[in-house]
Amino acid sequence: MSAGYVPPADARAAASLLLFRDGGAGLEVLMLRRAEREGDLRSGAMVFPGGVLDARDREAHRWCLGPGDAEVSARLGVAGGGLDYLVAAVRECFEEVGLLLAAHPDGSAFDAAARATELHPWRARLNDGEATLAEFCTAFELRLDLRPLAYAAHWLTPPGVPRRFDTRFFAAPVPTGQTAQADLGEAVELMWLAPHEALDAARGLKLLPVTRRLLRDLSAFGDAAAAHRHARERAAVALMMPRVARGRVGTTGAAGRRIVLPDEHAWAEIGRLDPLGAGDASCEIVPGVAVRLSPHIVRVTAPNAGMMTGPGTNSYLVGAGDDWSVIDPGPVDASHLQALLAAAPGTIRRVLVTHTHVDHSPGAVALAAATGAELLGRRAGHDQGQDLSFVPARELQHGERLTLGGGALTLRVVHTPGHASNHLCYLLEQERLLFTGDHVMQGSTVVINPPDGDMAAYLRALEALLDEDLDWLAPGHGFLVAQPHGVLRALIAHRLRREALVLDALQQIGRGTLAALVPVVYAEVPTVLHGVARRSLLAHLLKLQGEGRAGVDGDDWVAVPAATAGSAGARSGR
Repeated sequence: MSAGYVPPADARAAASLLLFRDGGAGLEVLMLRRAEREGDLRSGAMVFPGGVLDARDREAHRWCLGPGDAEVSARLGVAGGGLDYLVAAVRECFEEVGLLLAAHPDGSAFDAAARATELHPWRARLNDGEATLAEFCTAFELRLDLRPLAYAAHWLTPPGVPRRFDTRFFAAPVPTGQTAQADLGEAVELMWLAPHEALDAARGLKLLPVTRRLLRDLSAFGDAAAAHRHARERAAVALMMPRVARGRVGTTGAAGRRIVLPDEHAWAEIGRLDPLGAGDASCEIVPGVAVRLSPHIVRVTAPNAGMMTGPGTNSYLVGAGDDWSVIDPGPVDASHLQALLAAAPGTIRRVLVTHTHVDHSPGAVALAAATGAELLGRRAGHDQGQDLSFVPARELQHGERLTLGGGALTLRVVHTPGHASNHLCYLLEQERLLFTGDHVMQGSTVVINPPDGDMAAYLRALEALLDEDLDWLAPGHGFLVAQPHGVLRALIAHRLRREALVLDALQQIGRGTLAALVPVVYAEVPTVLHGVARRSLLAHLLKLQGEGRAGVDGDDWVAVPAATAGSAGARSGR
């Protein structure tokens, strides 16, 4: 996050504190149950101590031990006033649960437990605004000890919610010797819980989405020291802003509005379609339902959900006025054909195909018959699992531009072999949006299935897309994908890591068949998927063979020594 971050005008700055200790089952975190208040979504919820910043917290800066405002502001990515968040977190913790992070002016430990009778009356005075934190520190000649606080998370309430908060979360060990006590105002009950205990549905705790996510993250740590160390060592803390969308809610699956977190597939698309947070965008892909992605793009998903197709194959209507094209008409399905015809804002004049796998192109013939549209794309390069019924009027060439919408739009053809030799992507230049077919999928990697699939070609095609000016990806399965270049780099890195595992496996076992290598190279993949993984493993091995780094001896694959591989590479001109 760059320095100078400014929260939205309708969001209140807040701070919260994750307090850690070790219990019988390892890491425990302090949680409080909020008081019930009518009209407050947080009523009765289990949360961490915290609250909004108070302008008077700034007066306590000179009563702090630890980093100064400039250092904290830089860490938080704000132009100034970063120290206010840490001060507020300490104040709120003392007010709500009676735990005080404090020290003597020389930095030595302040025995808050021994002076609890004197200290605790100040909790209500601070909460009611009758006294300031600076006055509190002066009265007891103490310093707020900010040294243990580590920056843990940054969450912003989604747009469209009546009360928004821009909250920084900090983490610290519980102060030694002190006992938490609820103020019985904001906090009506306290619990020390292991993260997995708090998340256990059997407990019936009301958890806000941010609390649930932070608990899920904390469940990875076995003890308080590990959790605190992780927060201290984080290089950067990313802003997390959920969004509100239509979808199934709770265990009943009833239709309603729910919070969508940034790591959910629908999140980026919801932000594009509903930037103001009206909650009208859907967080689910429903077959047959037309989704207007822009004035020039409509998505209709086929009813062919499955392990290899995700929620179903996406068909895209692209155009303007009375001139529209369909990209990937999907499988032969009468209901999907009717859904496409009903969703078309104008005349369908072209049917474009990314590739001829059986979930993408077979519907082209029926759609062309119903509309008189021209078929464009490339013929199947192999008869292996291909749709041989697709015969384009002409084969599209890499770099070719198609004019759509009466001249308003251009689609540039990008040849992207790898998943299939005839695979094409289409770049809508006006929106910098790439229709990726199966070249890039959402949330998973595509199968590279030789002989038509080619891992070396696939990686080259991914790398070539890094040179394109892209804002969005429209995959053949799933929602729109933002930050394309980051996605492409991650895919390349993933494939190269897998390639390294292939080489390591060959070196470990000396030689092996595909069946022997799959459980080693794809150890983290469920056994039921090993048949699919075997295809991509073969693609990796063939790429390595082409580079002189692996060879085949009968049914066995073997690693080629580095010196030999180097010579082979030199001979092949690599």
